[in-house]
Amino acid sequence: MLPLRQPFDVARDDTQASSAQIPVNLGRAIVITSGKGGVGKTTTTANLGTALAKRGANVALVDADVGLRNLDILLGLESRVRYHLLDVLEEKAELDDALVRDKHCPNLYLLAAAQAREKDEVDTESMRELIEELRERFEYVLIDCPAGIEMGFTNAVVGAQEAIVVCTPEVSAVRDVDRVVGLLGNAFAPKLIINRVRPHLVRKGKMLSVEDVNSILRLPLLGVIADEPEVIVSTNKGEPIALRTDSQTAKAYHSIAARIAGEDVAAPMVEYKETFMDKLGSLLGGRR
Repeated sequence: MLPLRQPFDVARDDTQASSAQIPVNLGRAIVITSGKGGVGKTTTTANLGTALAKRGANVALVDADVGLRNLDILLGLESRVRYHLLDVLEEKAELDDALVRDKHCPNLYLLAAAQAREKDEVDTESMRELIEELRERFEYVLIDCPAGIEMGFTNAVVGAQEAIVVCTPEVSAVRDVDRVVGLLGNAFAPKLIINRVRPHLVRKGKMLSVEDVNSILRLPLLGVIADEPEVIVSTNKGEPIALRTDSQTAKAYHSIAARIAGEDVAAPMVEYKETFMDKLGSLLGGRR
């Protein structure tokens, strides 16, 4: 684990940092991917970034989903985005101008994706150099990977050294993650988050269990996130649920962040043992 750095303000209205302020050790660039769309990569990126920042780390979130950006909406920063990823890569804007400071965590920044451009317009080598520059400034650089395994995937992973794969308990999602893990290889040391688990469906045998998913993927498990309505509510508000203190889902994200930071804490899990109401439903003919 890298030692915590002093907060480094990258906002343009501040004086430029001298070379003495740039840390010698590079931060960790972690791509958050899955292969399949709709499994919660962007929600995971927003909440893990928020949780890491709440721990005191300097964090940059990079939306690599060119053409379909959403990370700014989940953070409630859409009105503050003036420049985007391709503006920086094409030298139309300075990085300091494009980085948007989060409203809730002053040590959390967003580099938004371009909304009206295409993924194949990203220069891969320029992307690598940009992520390295961000690693000089931030302890964590979380890269929100687009769906698929084409050019967008290549550009998202090019500057990363680690990977977190997000998988829902569905056969198709597991298969896509297995493919992505094969493409990443061992160099990225991929770790797993199982997202949107519904305990009542697992109990009824209508959804894969954590054990089912793990038996196929065999990856180090960072944690399990339940499929809770409050996640959708927080997303619609532009306020990551990790900001809350009264939510089990928020606590799960914070536990995962602690594990990413190297703390020896248990992976958050979701209980899906048969309850009294399940048994009562069975006795009454399976009505629930």
